[in-house]
Amino acid sequence: MVKKVVLAYSGGLDTSIILKWLQTNYNAEVVTFTADLGQGEELEPARKKAQLLGIKEIFIEDVREEFVRDFVFPMFRANTLYEGLYLLGTSIARPLIAKRLVEIAELTKADAIAHGATGKGNDQVRFEVAAYALNPDIKIIAPWREWDLTSRKKLLEFAQQYQIPVAKDKQGDAPFSVDANLLHTSTEGKALEKPAKEAPAFVYQMTTAPEQAPNKPEYITINFEQGDPVAINGENLSPATLLTQLNTVGGKHGIGRLDLVENRFVGMKSRGVYETPGGTILLQAHRGIEQITLDRGAAHLKDELMPKYAELIYNGFWYSPEREMLQALIDKSQEYVSGLVRLKLYKGGVSVVGRESAYSLYSEKHVTFEEDEGSYNQQDAQGFINLHALRLKLLGKRNKRTVEKQKNNSN
Repeated sequence: MVKKVVLAYSGGLDTSIILKWLQTNYNAEVVTFTADLGQGEELEPARKKAQLLGIKEIFIEDVREEFVRDFVFPMFRANTLYEGLYLLGTSIARPLIAKRLVEIAELTKADAIAHGATGKGNDQVRFEVAAYALNPDIKIIAPWREWDLTSRKKLLEFAQQYQIPVAKDKQGDAPFSVDANLLHTSTEGKALEKPAKEAPAFVYQMTTAPEQAPNKPEYITINFEQGDPVAINGENLSPATLLTQLNTVGGKHGIGRLDLVENRFVGMKSRGVYETPGGTILLQAHRGIEQITLDRGAAHLKDELMPKYAELIYNGFWYSPEREMLQALIDKSQEYVSGLVRLKLYKGGVSVVGRESAYSLYSEKHVTFEEDEGSYNQQDAQGFINLHALRLKLLGKRNKRTVEKQKNNSN
């Protein structure tokens, strides 16, 4: 029997209805947890709304630094992209929220945790798999898989019945669903459900349209230490502050827009519009510093493993042993990934235009078209080529004999 539940609470209509539903359906005491992940919204209204609904234990926490330091940065060390494009802004926030739900449940002696993810999406998997990894005995309540409030009309009727405040713009169908944090905004549904149609301009919230971005490029530098960014233009910054500044400058230049039809873990395809200005800059910058500090074998192995690592995060397996194993390998590769990258930001694009490091593997003596002072003996390349070509020569000879034999037989 559930007596006390910790709810992941945003203060919005859906989670407010879930809060009341938990009270009425389970006759349970509800504890709310609201995470400040840098979504750009004032969170005090969530506290007031929870109080209005009779909640006594309310947790509102600023987890921005932990989010960027312990989740975003480790992910970026791998240059992580899901299906080659998506920077996983929603996916990487879920394990942190699940972690705090489990911790608060233990702190408040709650019997269960609850979330507002629907039964069609990925987030239900991410929240629950993460929670079970941290506490295998935790009970999880997913209202969207239990209740009969299956339409916006029924939700609004429930809200009116229990006098739950409803914002005016929520009286009808919302034009789309938005999830935001310090890494990105994610927009889905309604206006975006026809993938053949261009997303309307009002969907974008973090970025200027590239056509309206400044007509002059802007140059910035980012310093890295062991794979993590630590400074912009020579100024040392905390992880969350650094990403915030990159969001600002990237958004100004229209960087980081993505219109994607992706494959959800539950099996369906979904169209989403993402804005990841700071993350897009960071990805290019990190690849830039790796270009001169990472050995070819290590770099290529990382690129081979990255899709698997991205899939684990997308599917909700942040706390799995295989993700942790991959993380150990990735982190080992970053020991000498330190230095400075110079970037050019212009009209929706970001380009690496310079990189330097005390640990650089780049040797001008070896690659120069001028006199190389004997650093590289070009005659050595002949044996190198002969050895690598040997198997192809043998194949070619065999194939030639086969063709000649077939020709003779036909005669």
